[in-house]
Amino acid sequence: MTATIHTVAAEKASGELARDQQLAWKLAELATRAKDAPQDDDAVAMAKNRIIDNAAIALGAANESAVKVARSDAMGSKGTGKATIWGLEDTFAPVQAAFANAVAVRFLDNDDCYLAAEYSHPDDNISPIIAVGQHLGVSGADILRGIVVAYEVHVALVGTGDGTGICLHKHKVDHMTHIAAGTAAGISSMLGLTTEQTYHAINFAVHNAISSRQSRKGDIGAQKEFVPGFSAEISIKAVNHALHGLKGPNPVYEGVDSIIRRFLNGRDDENAVYKVELAEPGVDALRNIMKTYPKQYAFEYQGQAIIDLALQLRAQLPKKGDSVDLDQIDKIVLETSHHTHHVIGTDAQDPQKIDPDSPRGTLDHSIMFAIARCIQTGEFHKDRAYQMTPAEKDELRALMARIETQFDQRWEDLYHDQDPNVQAYGGRMIVTLAGGAEVADEKTRANAHPGGDTPWQRPDYEAKLADYTKELVSDAERARFIQAVDGMDTIAGDELAKINLIVDAGNLEAPETRGIY
Repeated sequence: MTATIHTVAAEKASGELARDQQLAWKLAELATRAKDAPQDDDAVAMAKNRIIDNAAIALGAANESAVKVARSDAMGSKGTGKATIWGLEDTFAPVQAAFANAVAVRFLDNDDCYLAAEYSHPDDNISPIIAVGQHLGVSGADILRGIVVAYEVHVALVGTGDGTGICLHKHKVDHMTHIAAGTAAGISSMLGLTTEQTYHAINFAVHNAISSRQSRKGDIGAQKEFVPGFSAEISIKAVNHALHGLKGPNPVYEGVDSIIRRFLNGRDDENAVYKVELAEPGVDALRNIMKTYPKQYAFEYQGQAIIDLALQLRAQLPKKGDSVDLDQIDKIVLETSHHTHHVIGTDAQDPQKIDPDSPRGTLDHSIMFAIARCIQTGEFHKDRAYQMTPAEKDELRALMARIETQFDQRWEDLYHDQDPNVQAYGGRMIVTLAGGAEVADEKTRANAHPGGDTPWQRPDYEAKLADYTKELVSDAERARFIQAVDGMDTIAGDELAKINLIVDAGNLEAPETRGIY
C-alpha cells in the first residue's frame, strides 16, 4: 500500500497554503486520476449491491409523508431531463430526481453506514451520481467508478484508522459536509473533469453543506431525512458551476475563515491538526467501500448488534404460550459504549425515547425501544416494528421503563479501536428475571457486518429488495432490475434508464395537500 496520510491544518495567514497542499486539491487529484486507473472488482460488485439496497429502502419508504412530498416536488420537472425516480417510468431533471431519491433512501434509516471519527451513511452519494449519469448519458462503468470514488473520499474524511478523519459531530456540525465532498468528487470523476474543475466543485460543495445537528435533536422532523437531498442538490450545482470555470471558496478546509478555523477544532486551538489517509489511484485499489457496512434493520447503526443480541437472548427467556412472559422480566441492563448510552440510551435523559407514542424518527434512535420490541415480538421489521396496537404500546411502555443502559469502558475502547478487525459497536446485555436469575450474553458486531457472524452477500441484498418491495413491484420487474444492475458495465446513454425499479404491483401515493410545486 502507498496510501498517504495528509496533514490538514488551518492557515495562520490567508494565502500561505499552496493549492497543491490543500485537502480539496488532494481529493480532486484522487478523483481525477481514478478515471485512468483499473477498478477493483470487489469494489465495483459492492457498488452494485448498494444500488440494489438503495432501491429496496427507497421503495420501502415510498409512501411515507416526507418521501411523498419530495417526490411530488420533482413532478414539475417531468420530461425535462433523463434522470429517473425510484418507482416511476417517467424521467426528470437531475437535481429534482436526485433530491427525491436521496430523501427516500434515507427515510427508513436503513441505509449503509461507516463510523470512525465521524458518522456517515456513504450511500447518500449514490442518488445524485446516478441522476447526473443518467441525464448526461455517460456509461454505466462511469457511474460505478463515480460511486466507488465517492465512497473512497467520504470514508477517508470520516477516518480510516491511526487517528485519521475529521470529526464534525463534536462541534454539532451535521455530517452533510462530508457527504457533499464525496458526491462532488464522485460526479467529477464520473464526468472526467480536470483536477482544477474538481477542486472547485469540492470547494463549492463543502462550503455550502455546513449545517447544524439540530435536525437530530428535539422534536425530530423531516429535515433529518432531507439532509442527503439538500446535499445532492448542493453537490450537483457545485459540479455544474465548476464545469463553467467558476471558482469555489478556497481553501475550503484550511482557510482562515473556513471550516477548520471557524467550525471545528480550530476555533479553540489555532494549531489544531487533522489527518486524512488517501489512496494513490493507479497504485492502490480504491476499496474504502469494502469497509462500509449494510444495515439489516431500520434503526441507527449502533443498535444493529444490540438488536441481533436481543433476538438471540429472547430464545432463553420464560414464555407464555408463543410469547415471552414480560411480567417475568425484572430489569434489563445493557453495558455499552458512550454513544449508545448517551445518545440512544437512558443517559440521553429523553422521555420521548421510552414512549412508544413518539414519532418513528425518535424511536429508531432509542435502544430501549429496539430491545423491548425485539423481546416482545421476536423480530425487528422495518414496518411491523413501528406499527403497534394500543395493547402492545402499554406492554412496551412498561418494559422500556425497566431497561437501563450503562457506560462500560471496554465497549468504549472497542468502539474507538483503530483496527477495523477489532472495532465493534455492540454491548453486553443482562436480563434479570423475577426470581433473581440472570440471562446474559454479548455481541461485538452486527451479524451483517463484514466482520460479523453472517456477513451480507448478494443474496441478502436481493432478499431485502424482495421483502421491501413485495407490495409494489412484481417478481418479473424485480428480476429485470437486478439483471440491469449486473450489466451496468456494458450500457450507456438512454439505456441507463433501466437502472430503476418500476412500481407495477401497487400504488405510489401523492401528498394529501397541494404545495407550491
